[in-house]
Amino acid sequence: MNKKLFTAAIIASLGGLLFGFDTAVISGAEQSIKEVYNLDGFWHGFTNSIALIGTIIGAMFCGRPADKFGRRNTLIVLALFYVISAIGCALAGSWFSLLFFRFLGGLGVGASSVIGPMYISEIAPAKLRGRLVAVFQFNIVFGILVAFFSNYLLNKIITEDVWRFMLGVEAVPALIFFMTLFFIPKSPRWLILNNEESQAKKVIIDLGVKDVELLLSDIKKSLASTNSTIKEHLFSRKFRFPLLLAFLFATFNQFTGINAIMYYAPRIFEMTGLAKDTALFQVVIIGLTNMLFTIIAMFFIDKFGRKTLMMIGSLGMIISLSLTAYSFYYQDFTGYSVLIYLICFIAFFAFSQGAVIWVFLSEVFPNSVRAKGQAFGSLTHWVWAAILTWTFPVVAELESGGFYAFAFFALAMVLQLVFVVKIMPETKGKSLEELENVVLK
Repeated sequence: MNKKLFTAAIIASLGGLLFGFDTAVISGAEQSIKEVYNLDGFWHGFTNSIALIGTIIGAMFCGRPADKFGRRNTLIVLALFYVISAIGCALAGSWFSLLFFRFLGGLGVGASSVIGPMYISEIAPAKLRGRLVAVFQFNIVFGILVAFFSNYLLNKIITEDVWRFMLGVEAVPALIFFMTLFFIPKSPRWLILNNEESQAKKVIIDLGVKDVELLLSDIKKSLASTNSTIKEHLFSRKFRFPLLLAFLFATFNQFTGINAIMYYAPRIFEMTGLAKDTALFQVVIIGLTNMLFTIIAMFFIDKFGRKTLMMIGSLGMIISLSLTAYSFYYQDFTGYSVLIYLICFIAFFAFSQGAVIWVFLSEVFPNSVRAKGQAFGSLTHWVWAAILTWTFPVVAELESGGFYAFAFFALAMVLQLVFVVKIMPETKGKSLEELENVVLK
């Protein structure tokens, strides 16, 4: 693999690490925040979901700046959002200031969840695209693991206001992300879109593409029907199939329950009778499992395809979530049953939805509306994430709340399996330009 291509993909995917860290770090701090600000279930859920509300807005409005100023330049601004958010949360003097800085971080998460995979998909050759975009997903799960492990260690060594340190430590990787972004090239597809063909050609050569003229020709042909992505209307009849795919895929991603589990994993384990320290340690095991199976998926996603991984994952998640719901229904928490079921769930999620979603969303929209299309897919993802994160504490406090939540997630995975078998197209091995013939049928 070309060194410059690999380096650019790694640096761009650091946004995924911050995405994962920001998503998971609140799990160790949420109970302390609830006590410090004396929040009931509703406002506690709102506080935890405020970052996700930011992701909705970030995903909704990032497409236009990504098209106007470029993928790389937009990522640089988002890196600053992460830095300011982390420092602001650590020093927050009131509940309102905490909400503001968590919201700012959410803007960065939502926008980078669109632009990071978009950038990688636009610099990667077809045969490596799935693997390289999956690096973004790997960094998400690595960031989750780092957050879980950081929470566990900080809880051991700091006794007062530990939640501030948990939230503030994110500033370190955010600064690294900001500084390294200046060393990656601009997207060649964005350069051509902005009439900078000579610079695009140089980037393509530097990235190790052999047939440069053929790729340039393919990109220009795919953009021939429009002068810029801004003038193309996403919500038109011709794009109804990719819109349907993006909506359903992103919806099912959150209906797995992954964000509720990542945000409230210590709480879920405490519901089974474990002490806080033990619960935080078991969450680290969840994070390790997530990272391991994401790595495994990275090696299979371009070999077996997106659809095969999704079928395997859907079946596994149906079984593991059903068993978890069974345990909560009968209050059967003997041994490590719930931990084992959730480890299995995380393994199947990471092998399928976790590894595939950002690759799939970066592939199904044509060049002319890719920024807007990925923004729509990511927006759908984050709207559901915010709703589920906000409502989970309310449901968890109900009698048999754990059963209701996990039974819902299991049923949703049955519907996902039907979607994968009947509707989802296979996208592996096709160039972004070739995929237009698949999704615009």
